[in-house]
Amino acid sequence: MGGMIETIRNAFKIPDLRKKILFTILMLIVCRFGAAIPVPGVNKEALAELIASDNGGIFSMLNTITGNALSNATIFAMGIVPYVNASIIIQLLTVAIPRLERLQKEGEEGRKIIGQYMRYGTVVLGLIQAIALTLSLGDMLVKKDAISYITVIISFTAGTAFLMWVGEQITEYGVGNGISMIIFAGIVSRAPAGVIALYSITAGSGKGLLWNAFIIIGILVVFLAVIVGVVWVQDSERRIPVQYAKRVVGRKVYGGQSTHIPMKVNMSGVMPIIFASSVMAFPATIIRFFTPQGKEGPIAKFFLSAPGTPWYAVLSGLLIVAFTFFYTFVYFNPMEVANNLKKNGGFIPGIRPGKPTVEYISKVLNRITLFGGIFLAAINLLPTIMGYTTGVSGVWFAGTSVLILVGVALETVKQLESQMLMRHYKGFLE
Repeated sequence: MGGMIETIRNAFKIPDLRKKILFTILMLIVCRFGAAIPVPGVNKEALAELIASDNGGIFSMLNTITGNALSNATIFAMGIVPYVNASIIIQLLTVAIPRLERLQKEGEEGRKIIGQYMRYGTVVLGLIQAIALTLSLGDMLVKKDAISYITVIISFTAGTAFLMWVGEQITEYGVGNGISMIIFAGIVSRAPAGVIALYSITAGSGKGLLWNAFIIIGILVVFLAVIVGVVWVQDSERRIPVQYAKRVVGRKVYGGQSTHIPMKVNMSGVMPIIFASSVMAFPATIIRFFTPQGKEGPIAKFFLSAPGTPWYAVLSGLLIVAFTFFYTFVYFNPMEVANNLKKNGGFIPGIRPGKPTVEYISKVLNRITLFGGIFLAAINLLPTIMGYTTGVSGVWFAGTSVLILVGVALETVKQLESQMLMRHYKGFLE
């Protein structure tokens, strides 16, 4: 801890790095102020009751990411989710559409064009989501005339567009990835309310002071264990040794060195959990959008009560593992890696170039991806397991929230570390 404090002190001694840190903090403060500006014409109390009864559905997940901005009916109610969805769609289309793939390989200019497509996609998806969210509010609107609907829709869409701009400014002029930092700040902002809620749940259980203290300590221990596990998996990688053959060109000898192919255990990050949560929450979301509250039929009630049940948890885990494989193989192509090795005169010791190399890399990738998928599924199922074993559900710092917090923190620390190492300062990762 002392070394980290000393490093932060050293970072503030560097003028440009100090400006970046302060700029990032200022932008995040602006985001939190915006998360307190209410949208005119929405019944905040009724919306908060709906989210409280959602129990792990799309509304509660969105409320977690936005830092209670949705339950408070503010202009940032949709958060940065439309931007995340647009970026995922563009990334998938980049693999499927050759023109986008060429743009991605053209360097900075190509990335700027793709970034512009991403902005347009964010506004379009934000508008669609704002319309759906406004229509789903129904009785929660104070007035039900056209002006009220248009005002709420424009407010939600403009809030998302502003957050997208703030995220890009942080990425360019601050520290860390701007979008990730906004999500990080939103989750952290729920910490005080989460601690109070945990105390209220245990205090209201009626099982005595000693039992409540034991439960709280147990949850905190699990929380610390999850952090250690996430850090270990996020930094873990499988290194495949690679040997380059010697080549004589004129009087110079090229190659001959040994290196490795780093393959991270969790290449996909938190994306499989986001994909799986969206798919699982889709039926309940459609029902929420088009069925008035209190008028649900038997099928609608079944899907609305599904979150938190064992079968829902198991199916979510299977989807997370499946999406982990999908996302990993979209962005890591064993055949492309093997071809690049062959072109550059590299080979894996004991493995013949060509098809055997592809099969070997694929086998290693399948094994580590399976482990990474199971780990993500376990993290996602942790709140459900804790709810059944302790009777305490809805804990703020369990599951996906921890994964996002630790992942963003590690990435930001590494970026700060690299900038400090360029200035010959000792960093965090010693």
